[in-house]
Amino acid sequence: MGRGHSIIDTRLWQVLDSRGNPTVAACVRTASGVGTAIAPSGASAGSHEAIFIRDGNADEYGGLSVRQHLLAVRASIQESLVGRDACDPQDIDAALRALDPDPQLRSIGGNVGTAVSIAAWLAAADGEHQAPWEWLSAHHGRAPSIPMPMVNIISGGAHAGSMIDIQDILVVPIGADSFSQAIEWCWRARAGTRAVLDMQGFTTALVADEGGLAATFDADERAIEAVVAGIEHAGFRPGIDLAIALDVAATECQVPGGYRMLGSVVTSEVFVDRVVRWRREYPIVSIEDGAGEDDDLGWERLAPMCADTQVLGDDRYVTTVDRVELGMARAEANSVLVKPNQAGTLGQALRVVERALDAGWAPVVSARSGETEETWLADLATGTGAGQIKVGSTMRSERNAKWNRLLYLEQAHDLPFSGAAALAPRGAVE
Repeated sequence: MGRGHSIIDTRLWQVLDSRGNPTVAACVRTASGVGTAIAPSGASAGSHEAIFIRDGNADEYGGLSVRQHLLAVRASIQESLVGRDACDPQDIDAALRALDPDPQLRSIGGNVGTAVSIAAWLAAADGEHQAPWEWLSAHHGRAPSIPMPMVNIISGGAHAGSMIDIQDILVVPIGADSFSQAIEWCWRARAGTRAVLDMQGFTTALVADEGGLAATFDADERAIEAVVAGIEHAGFRPGIDLAIALDVAATECQVPGGYRMLGSVVTSEVFVDRVVRWRREYPIVSIEDGAGEDDDLGWERLAPMCADTQVLGDDRYVTTVDRVELGMARAEANSVLVKPNQAGTLGQALRVVERALDAGWAPVVSARSGETEETWLADLATGTGAGQIKVGSTMRSERNAKWNRLLYLEQAHDLPFSGAAALAPRGAVE
C-alpha cells in the first residue's frame, strides 16, 4: 500500500434519492485523492439483501430519515477505515464486516457500507489520476467494455403501483452495433410504445419510478404485447433488432398459499409455467426473477430455459457470492443481477462479477428504483467488463446521467461495445 492511498478521513451525511427519500452520502479522503458517493435504495427489496437502516422517527421525513443512524455509526466507521488501503476494496469490505459481522449488515446498514466503499474506490481512482472505470480495469485485470443496455419501457409492480403484476417490461437492442445506436433504438421503442398506448386510450404523460410508462392493462400479456407493438411501430423487427426482457419480480407477487395473479392466488407451478409460456409466445431473451426468492421448486421449473434464454437472478442471489454459488450448483440460472447496495459493499459486488464471468454466467450491473445523480454505476459496468447494464428508462435525469456517461465513454475512448454476445447463454443471441 502506498502512503498516498491510506484513508485519512471519512464523512457521512444525509441526502435525498430520486424518489425524494433520505439516503446516505459518504466522503472518503486519502493523502492523494478524495471520493464521494451516495447509496441508492430499492422499492422492491429481497429479504436476504443488506439492510437499509432508517431512523423510524415520524417527526423527520415521516420516519425515513437516516440522520440519527449516521450520528450513531460515524465514529466507528471512521475508526474502522482510517489507515486502510483505499486501493483494496476487499480490505475495505473486511474492515466493515469486522465492525458488523452480520451478513446483512444489520448494525451499520448496507446503505452506509455501500456509500463508504464506493467512495473509497473513487478516492483511490482520484489519487491515481484515473477515471473510475480505468482504475477498476487496471486493478482487476479485466478488459473494459461498454455494456449492452437493458432499458425499461413499461413498469408495474412496486415501480408503478402494481398496475400490472410483473415489475418491468424492457427492451434489449440485440441488433445494435454500438452503444449510441443501442440507446437511440431503445428511445425509439419507448416512443413507439407510448404511441401504441395513446392509440389504446391510455394516459401516458406520467412516468414510473424508473422512467417507464405505466398503464392499467387487464393482463400482463397485454403489456408485453404493447411493447412488441411499440417496437414494430418504431420500425424495428421484434426479436431481431430489439428483443424483450422481463423483470417478473416474483417475490413481490408471493402471498400466503402461492402467488397473486390476475386477482387470484395460484400455485408456484401455475405461476412459473405462465412465465415459461411467455418465453415461447413472445420475442423474449431475458427473464429476471421468474420465481420467488426462496421458491426452490419454482427455480427448478425455470432451469430448462437456460439452454436458450438468459435466466437472471436478483432477489434470489442478492449480489452475494455464497448464494450465487448455490444457484450455480443447482444449474437453475445463468445470469446474476449486480447491485452494490444489495451486497452492502463494493468488494462483495466485485466478487460476484468475477465469479459470474469465471463461470460463464452473465453479470448485469443494475441501478435501483431510488437512484442518484451519480454515474459511478456506468464506470463499474465498463471497468469490470460485466457486459450488461440495467438503469431504467430513457427518461428522468438520474437514469440519463448513467446513459450519458456511457455515451461519453464510447466517444472518448476506444472501448468495444459488448453487444448481444454479452447475454446468457453465451452465443444464443448474435
